[in-house]
Amino acid sequence: MNILVINGPNLNMLGQREPEKYGNITLETIENNLDKIAQAEGVTLETFQSNHEGEIIDKIQQTKCDGLIINAGGFTHTSVAIRDAISSVGIPTVEVHMTNIHAREEFRHTSLISGVSIAQVVGFKEKSYEFALSGLISYLQKK
Repeated sequence: MNILVINGPNLNMLGQREPEKYGNITLETIENNLDKIAQAEGVTLETFQSNHEGEIIDKIQQTKCDGLIINAGGFTHTSVAIRDAISSVGIPTVEVHMTNIHAREEFRHTSLISGVSIAQVVGFKEKSYEFALSGLISYLQKK
């Protein structure tokens, strides 16, 4: 089983960016924690981060993974193109956010990604990723 984790704009700044919202953990640490979980489950994990919408779309279109976890960052609320890319590949996708987007500014309440995802995990800081990975592995094992 192969799972791809995509992180969108500004997530490369975790650990420095708004620690009151996101904590002090870095994206590298999150990815290392996910890799440990994946290895324990016998899953191959690939991670990818980009601040560029087109690169994210290209990665989604080119992947041969069994499942996708995506934190599209600000593109969550604006990118019909990323939504269409996810929809076009038909890969089970879990949307993840470290903060509860539904409890933040009103413009963050709408996710264009959620309608093409099997689940959405929000509000558990870095644990959101771990919950998303565990849930996606379980989902894929039952397919």
